[in-house]
Amino acid sequence: MWKDYICSVSKEYFFQPPATNAEIIRISEELNVNAPQKLFTLLSETNGVFDCFGCPLIWSTAQIVRDNLFFRGLGDNEDLYKPFDNLLFFSDSGCGDLFGYKLVNGNIQAEDIYVWNHEDDSRMWVASSLEEFIKGWITGEITT
Repeated sequence: MWKDYICSVSKEYFFQPPATNAEIIRISEELNVNAPQKLFTLLSETNGVFDCFGCPLIWSTAQIVRDNLFFRGLGDNEDLYKPFDNLLFFSDSGCGDLFGYKLVNGNIQAEDIYVWNHEDDSRMWVASSLEEFIKGWITGEITT
């Protein structure tokens, strides 16, 4: 389903082998979040989506865990950034801005996608769903 959807928007993306259940579960366990169902369904089809330059449209499970843990570990820099434990990042713009779901107590309240701006620490809504984010980012309707 997800591969077909992405290919319907652009044929210029490449897919990794599916993530294992253990890799997907690791996101929930390591980050203490409940599964965003659409993201986890996508990862069960492909463990990351990349363009022809190797830049990710959707991160692999390993990058989701690694990068979210990194940003959550920046808590000592409260004078620079608001906490990151209320976001679940899964993609980036290539220039430092990150895309993710907003969390409340480890749960996604809506399918909305937000962008975190690395320059001013703002968090802005960009899409109402993962599908809308993918299409908008590929077509340039969503920019940072």
